[in-house]
Amino acid sequence: MGLLSLAIWTPILFGVVLLALGRESQVRAVRWLALIGAIAGLLVTLPLLSGFDTTTANMQFVEKSLWIERFNIHYHLGLDGLSFWFVPLTAFITVIVVIASWENITERVNQYMGAFLILSGLMVGVFCALDGLLFYVFFEATLIPMYLIIGIWGGPNKIYAAFKFFLYTLMGSLLTLVALIYLYNKSGGSFDIQTWHQLPLGGTAQTLIFFAFFAAFAVKVPMWPVHTWLPDVHVEAPTGGSAVLAAIMLKLGAYGFLRFSLPIAPDAAREWAWLMITLSLVAVIYVGMVALVQKDMKKLVAYSSVAHMGFVTLGFFIFNDLGVAGGIVQMIAHGFVSGAMFLCIGVLYDRVHSREIAAYGGVVNTMPKFAAFALLFAMANCGLPATAGFVGEWMVILAAVKFNFWVGMGAATALMFGAAYTLWMYKRVYLGPVANDHVKELQDINCREFLVLGVLAVAVLYMGIYPKPFTDVMDVSVAQLLQHVAQSKLP
Repeated sequence: MGLLSLAIWTPILFGVVLLALGRESQVRAVRWLALIGAIAGLLVTLPLLSGFDTTTANMQFVEKSLWIERFNIHYHLGLDGLSFWFVPLTAFITVIVVIASWENITERVNQYMGAFLILSGLMVGVFCALDGLLFYVFFEATLIPMYLIIGIWGGPNKIYAAFKFFLYTLMGSLLTLVALIYLYNKSGGSFDIQTWHQLPLGGTAQTLIFFAFFAAFAVKVPMWPVHTWLPDVHVEAPTGGSAVLAAIMLKLGAYGFLRFSLPIAPDAAREWAWLMITLSLVAVIYVGMVALVQKDMKKLVAYSSVAHMGFVTLGFFIFNDLGVAGGIVQMIAHGFVSGAMFLCIGVLYDRVHSREIAAYGGVVNTMPKFAAFALLFAMANCGLPATAGFVGEWMVILAAVKFNFWVGMGAATALMFGAAYTLWMYKRVYLGPVANDHVKELQDINCREFLVLGVLAVAVLYMGIYPKPFTDVMDVSVAQLLQHVAQSKLP
């Protein structure tokens, strides 16, 4: 079994074992087994870091074997610079979520932990799949454990939120399935994604395929105006669910644009780039303004995620190397920062059982260590230099200015709104005198919470101070992608 298969199936295997063997009377053993499974899933990704060749855009760690012979479907895996970092990032966030959920989940612990481990393996599969149908299977299968996580362990309106999440994402994906079948027939019976990249397609066919993929990937990102499911889901999801959703699942849609939309339909991508840029700027500016008026901390950070992901799609569709690389860097950075933001909200919710900003005030007086971590993550969410949140956004803004000054100017205003809503929330929640008895009785973070937030803080600072290892991996692949997109595929 290759490294990528180990990265996919190790957490899934542990998740299945947890579902089969875990009992309510064995909660302690279940938690430790889940942690062992998550750490094992992370450890098997570490050889990828040392074995990846940054000088080539070719697929690496390739595994290929026949899966369904009749339809020429293969179990085909591989990584390049566009997908590489998302495999260890997914495994890393899974470890963080398992530790963060150690005490706040007390019912059906084996099912909760099992669902997260299975979800982790499926998401890794999405980033590794080089067969179109295999990608689709992994892409859709991620909905099931997340649906259960929201629907079972969520808040008062969890069923509504879970149904809305499933309905939005599934309906968009059905059009993508039609596009995959068309490409299968057009290629003479192949589901190989790299073969599809070379297909000569007419203008109409490219446009239809582009919007079929858009239906799935734009919802998953999510782009404005199909973003409305995200705040409802974040509000109702448990803390771990919100962290994984923001840190990893949103990236599946953005990654789909890189792997499918741009290389398969490059002429349509260039023709409709104005639309993608417009929608991205609306997300960056308008949704940032919407975040300003939120009273619920989770909703505020959820809208913040939509705005930050707007930088990703903006970077992809201005078609220069700095923009595409900046979009990928922003995806990685957002994984660290948004995950940390939701985990910080979870720390407060576990103690006060409220997400309302008005329920807090003066938290720094009773939880100084926690307030220091929260300040760092708030600054990263604002895009403060020397934090992970700055690097990708700055790269995209520079690329946007190079593309068109006014597009760059519009993107840059997002930094102002991001600072406004993030600092407004931090001021209301953490600063000033102690607001009420609930805040007065708060206990500062324990060793487990300190470990989780400390590890994320190191990641946020390391990426902000020394982003070179992250950008070096993707440079050659980004250059090849842009060269491919620049060439017309019209027959």
